[in-house]
Amino acid sequence: MAVKNQSNSKVKTLDGNSARVVTQMPLLDSGGVEEKRQEILDYFHDSFTLYESLFECLVSDEAFYRRANRLRQPLIFYYGHTAVFYINKLNVANLINERIDPKIESMLAVGVDEMSWDDLNDDNYDWPTPAEVKAHRDRTREIVDRFIRECDFTMPIDWNSPMWIVLMGIEHERIHLETSSILMRELPIEMVKPHPVWGNICREQGVAPENELVSVAGGQVELGKSHKNPIYGWDNEYGYNAETVEPFKASKYLVSNGEMLEFIEAGGYQELSLWTEEGRGWLEFSNAEHPVYWIKDGDSYQLRTMLEVIDMPWNWPAEINYLEAKAFCNWKSEQLGTHVRMPTEAEWQTMRNALDTDQPFWDAAPGNINLEHEFSPCPVNRHEFHDGIYDLIGNVWQWTETPIDGYNGFEVHPTYDDFSTPTFDGKHNLFKGGCWISTGNYAIKDARYAFRRHFFQYSGLRYIEANPLPEPEVNVYETDQMVAKYIEFHYGDTPVESIDVPNFQVACINEVAQHLDGRRTGKALDIGCAAGRSAFELAKLFDHVDALDFSVRLIEAPSNLQKSGIQRYVTTDEGDLNLYREINLADFDGYDAVKDKIAFMQGDACNLVDKFGSYDLVFAGNLIDRLYDPEKFLNLIKDRVNENGLLVLASPYTWSEEYTPRDKWLGGFKAPTGESYTTLEGIDRVLSPQFKLLGHPVDLPFVFRETSRKFQYDVSQLTVWEKL
Repeated sequence: MAVKNQSNSKVKTLDGNSARVVTQMPLLDSGGVEEKRQEILDYFHDSFTLYESLFECLVSDEAFYRRANRLRQPLIFYYGHTAVFYINKLNVANLINERIDPKIESMLAVGVDEMSWDDLNDDNYDWPTPAEVKAHRDRTREIVDRFIRECDFTMPIDWNSPMWIVLMGIEHERIHLETSSILMRELPIEMVKPHPVWGNICREQGVAPENELVSVAGGQVELGKSHKNPIYGWDNEYGYNAETVEPFKASKYLVSNGEMLEFIEAGGYQELSLWTEEGRGWLEFSNAEHPVYWIKDGDSYQLRTMLEVIDMPWNWPAEINYLEAKAFCNWKSEQLGTHVRMPTEAEWQTMRNALDTDQPFWDAAPGNINLEHEFSPCPVNRHEFHDGIYDLIGNVWQWTETPIDGYNGFEVHPTYDDFSTPTFDGKHNLFKGGCWISTGNYAIKDARYAFRRHFFQYSGLRYIEANPLPEPEVNVYETDQMVAKYIEFHYGDTPVESIDVPNFQVACINEVAQHLDGRRTGKALDIGCAAGRSAFELAKLFDHVDALDFSVRLIEAPSNLQKSGIQRYVTTDEGDLNLYREINLADFDGYDAVKDKIAFMQGDACNLVDKFGSYDLVFAGNLIDRLYDPEKFLNLIKDRVNENGLLVLASPYTWSEEYTPRDKWLGGFKAPTGESYTTLEGIDRVLSPQFKLLGHPVDLPFVFRETSRKFQYDVSQLTVWEKL
């Protein structure tokens, strides 16, 4: 595929200054160092200038402070945010040690783009003036310019390269080029003014074309890209998933304003049965009766663009959020008598794969994208993409049914660890295809952006006729610190690397295995299984394992591993800094083969129901000194072990009245005779004569990770008891 020369990017005039609207991203693997240095330098300045030109559309300083959207910050924040991002990330990556204005770099660092529609932010801010922000931007431009000119890097560029952080800043600014233009669109019209570039909107209007369904062949589709891909990407683009897509039918056109009018006139905004529960809540909050950028004028409608109010272009795409798109699909289902919905990410990618070109390789965009056409949406029947389908890329984004999640192999980039992970919560849906103002990474086929379902962007709808979808499985990051610590304790490798202590659960079951020769290995019980590592190890040795824990929160982690093969969690690095981790079942030897032999359930060790019995082995790891009545547990469990079966106890014997009343301790105190009475003696007293101790107690060390440099070190005593 031929690569277009970067110097051929189109030229537009920005307020009297010649500045290129760059239509191509730099490739990461082509050319020499100095050639690439100049290319990135040009891309940086072009992006920086283009972004600043957008704010020339504001009529006064007052417009910078008007909160256009109750859920978003005023434009003064976004004006400075992208420059602050460069300074903050270059410092985080230890590439520079320079600050311009710490107050501005703190205040303008974190936005509220991910707020829920019912979670308003009424904080007051001492915002800087536009002049102060412009001075900060000018200084940022100088610092980044110097950094690009002087930094050492090699080809190809990967995400450990200093140039990756520069590209991160550029692509981040191009994201906010789009989102800031949306906020300007929501300002009162008197607060914006015409602009020689940004005012070049489409002037073609007409009757909406009749939509129809086009057949799309299914097949195997591969999602994700490797780190060898020559185009810059955000962390959620990397990895690999494969899906089989069944044949379906897709709408020829994006839903136009004219088609949306049919929904409105049919009472779509009033018929609550068409809306999801979340959609009904949003309707109550917003009082919406039509798309947000429509202006009702008597019996007719007008449309608010970024800088103008125009007569309604019925043949342009309707711009709606996911909740409106879902209600429209439900209404369309009733109209057609079939199942209509939005495509999944895989279904959209199936259509996208029909055309083998991508930005930055194309000579001309195959759609209204990348600022290569008018600076607005245009008629839905203007740009045929492939095989009778129009606007598969560009014009407006297309919502999908897919909540965003990482692909298999997902990794967080350490310099921007909260770009993707906060959206892996089941509340953010992907949209695909880009829009007219999508440039840079926004315009590539692998781009994966997701917003809350109430969110407004230049986003619309292509519906498909296809089978209903199952409820999506959401694999969120576990943020409960207690749960995360247990996941790390059971599956993490940090303690092993830092302190050279074997994994405790594996060490325990290795000791158990030495006593199994000639014994029955039908059914085992892991009582107090916590995050479940010992249950997986036991499943290698036994035909079936019941794994119980009192905490439902804890057993969700191994259950997730069992069902989806993945569990994510957040653990503390230092202070308020976190690390995002992911464990995969496939990374643990033999676990995938035995996972279905385990039943994870909630249970009280001191009050086990009758069905938990007839075990060839019971393992209680670090449990007895956390029970409210450990002797009751031992007496109860004695009858649940088969003849010649084993009871394995491991405990550091750290008795505490926080967990166990003092009169219930099994040991660790002075007997009435004045002699020391140990827990091992107490266990022997309760278990005898039905059980005898096999061999000698074994001390096994274990560590709990608290932060990257703080660990709790303990030693547990493991004893194996045989039922006589």
